[in-house]
Amino acid sequence: MRLLYLDCIGGIAGDMTLAALIEAGAPESELLDALRTMPISGWQWRSERVEIEAIFARRVYITHDEDQPHRHLSDVLEIIEQGDFSARVKQQASAVFTRLAEAEAAVHGTTPDRVHFHEVGAVDAILDVVGACWGLERLGVERVVCSPLPMGRGFVQAAHGSLPLPAPAVVELLRGVPTYGIPIQGETVTPTGAALAVALSHRFGVQPPMRWERVGYGAGHADRPLPNLLRAFVGESADAMQTPAGDWESIVQIETHLDDATPQQLGFVMERALATGALDVFFTPIQMKKNRPGVLITLLASPEQADALMRLLLEETPTLGVRYSLMNRRCLQRGVQTVQTEYGAVRVKYARDGARVLHLAPEYDDCAELARKTNAPLHAIMQAALQKARESGD
Repeated sequence: MRLLYLDCIGGIAGDMTLAALIEAGAPESELLDALRTMPISGWQWRSERVEIEAIFARRVYITHDEDQPHRHLSDVLEIIEQGDFSARVKQQASAVFTRLAEAEAAVHGTTPDRVHFHEVGAVDAILDVVGACWGLERLGVERVVCSPLPMGRGFVQAAHGSLPLPAPAVVELLRGVPTYGIPIQGETVTPTGAALAVALSHRFGVQPPMRWERVGYGAGHADRPLPNLLRAFVGESADAMQTPAGDWESIVQIETHLDDATPQQLGFVMERALATGALDVFFTPIQMKKNRPGVLITLLASPEQADALMRLLLEETPTLGVRYSLMNRRCLQRGVQTVQTEYGAVRVKYARDGARVLHLAPEYDDCAELARKTNAPLHAIMQAALQKARESGD
């Protein structure tokens, strides 16, 4: 599997993404030929290699006529549709602008189809987004993973006036996405950059196991005390990710200590957490201050569910705060097959690592039901199911 890892050193923007992909091998001349097939005019393109903190990176400059219209989502989607691109490029670019429209609509209290795109509907934003999607396809990227995003502070001037940073649309786009603050005054993540990251990334977190083949640096335009760079790693996934057996993925671990929660509260929280999307919930007995027995609540979840689950703990338990950490895990491919035994049909769960089956487990409910019907020992039915599953080799 061919991977792209976006290492957002100084943030992410549309032009930074495009520049990094060009540096990673997307041919600039072919890219420009493709972009010129869209029915938009009055724009000029220039790119150059620049030195940022002794690192050579590409910076893209797109200028356009001042009399560009303020477009709606439908206008942008029509422009993309008329370009000479593959169905995949059109679908991805349209998904990016749709996410942008949804975020802007949420911020301004309207609907996506009624949003007036200002900055993000300008020619440069369209070229950035479509060009990035074209670059992914040209490089053969099948999966995108993005690092947590660094957030600057301050204000930015936009069509709606002076906006706090992160910009409201960025905040809306990045719900559930891991972010962290950096001591920078300025916009480190633009709405276009946030939409590209959210719409195109399969997940956020640390770099998955991969073999680097190409690395490209895209430079932002602001001069900052920290390197204003986006780094794009392109390469093949490591053996652990190539098999159909499993994948590396990022999860969050959420914890809190309690010494004043009732068993009823804990049971309710577990039920609600699992319904909200937690992958696992468990309680660990601990000893707390003043020698009081307590409990450690631990929740495992995808990063997208972190905010909702932390809010659940804050609302449904007496805790005054929760902790969370981002970590990686490798999962085996899991599935279920049905085998026919002398006692009847039994579902058997399996876990694979590539072609190897590592674990087999008969479904207890099936075996228990057959034991009640046939009066055969439960263990005999489970052993028969395991034997059939091993013989099948599936």
